Amino acid sequence: MLLSIESGVLKKGDRIMSIHTSKKYEILDIGVMHPGETPTGSLRAGQVGYIGVYISVLRLAVRTKVRTVCNMKDPTEAHIGDTFHLVGKPMEPLIGFLPNKPMVFAGVFPFDTSEFPRLEESIKRLTLTDRSVTVQRESSTALGQGCRLGFLGTLHMDVFRQRLEDEYDANVLITAPTVPYKVIYRNGTESVIRNPTEFPDHGDPKVVEIQEPYVKGTIIVPQEYVGGMMELCSEHRGEDFSDIRYLDSSTASARVLLECRLPLGEIVTDFFEKLKGRSSGFASFDYEEDGYERSSVHKMTFLLNNSPVDALAMIVHQSAHESVGRNWALKLKEVIPRQVFEVPIQAVVKGKVVARETISAMRKDVTAGLYGGHFERKLKHLNKQKEGKARLKRIGKVDLPQEAFFSLLRSGNKK
Repeated sequence: MLLSIESGVLKKGDRIMSIHTSKKYEILDIGVMHPGETPTGSLRAGQVGYIGVYISVLRLAVRTKVRTVCNMKDPTEAHIGDTFHLVGKPMEPLIGFLPNKPMVFAGVFPFDTSEFPRLEESIKRLTLTDRSVTVQRESSTALGQGCRLGFLGTLHMDVFRQRLEDEYDANVLITAPTVPYKVIYRNGTESVIRNPTEFPDHGDPKVVEIQEPYVKGTIIVPQEYVGGMMELCSEHRGEDFSDIRYLDSSTASARVLLECRLPLGEIVTDFFEKLKGRSSGFASFDYEEDGYERSSVHKMTFLLNNSPVDALAMIVHQSAHESVGRNWALKLKEVIPRQVFEVPIQAVVKGKVVARETISAMRKDVTAGLYGGHFERKLKHLNKQKEGKARLKRIGKVDLPQEAFFSLLRSGNKK
């Protein structure tokens, strides 16, 4: 673990304590990098060196690399920017350390469920060099066992996925990214929801309000595209266009800086692609966290033959209920195989169906073997078939095949 000594002397055998985790460690080795590990027995104020063996470069602190640190059993105990002090000599943490705060969450699942142990090990190894990623096990009825990962942003998520595939040869599926929502309860407590399946139902008497995260976005674009950028932000519920100013004096190719507030959930999907498309690739976009704000967001669930599919649950703003429900219902109709009975697909929000598609039943020609005779003979067979399908529809269960779910998410990510 690399560290910078701010004051005092640190020697081999000393016991130190982390302010962030309150855990204690004994220094087994200490020295400087010259250029490799060169033991010195002690480090003094102003020096930068290592203790134990690598795991992070904190800041009396620390930063990042990995091995085993002075009896530190788990590398997740090391945090970038943490402050250490000698046991028995407490101090205030050094200014500047803020824990990483993931703002985009996505589920990662292997295409083959038997590959989950290998995938989990690959994720653990990769997080040793990327401590800003949070990992939590997740289980889905449609996708099997997987992990829910938290990232700093969508670019961070794409880079992590690419490294996972390139460095560990992992064949994975990443679900649509979601953002954390804050739920305020009547008893004064609050909780952060990162998974749509945990989102409270509409009309829950314990819930006072639901807040979604907002960001302050900054767009730099040539002046001829300013109108398109403002229109794009408005389509994604952008507001407070407080700062619009010219960066260049040239009137021919003047660049304009545009600032506005946007819900984080609106920019984690296809916002950046639309931004580049409407500006012919000239626009640049950056954003920073801007707190939470009350919002009319609700959980959308999908019913297959009146049975909910938890893996398809999503959180949607009130203004997009019908459009999102209709689009996903059409996608489901394309990927779900036909059954011997009619299968209704329904998008439900607040207990109401906002979109519906129907997969028609496979029909067997039960009258093919009947030649001649009265039409009532054929009618008898057709009525018997109709009754059988009605019975199957009442007791039949429609499962979303894993292959269909993969195809659905892939098509959703492309769009």
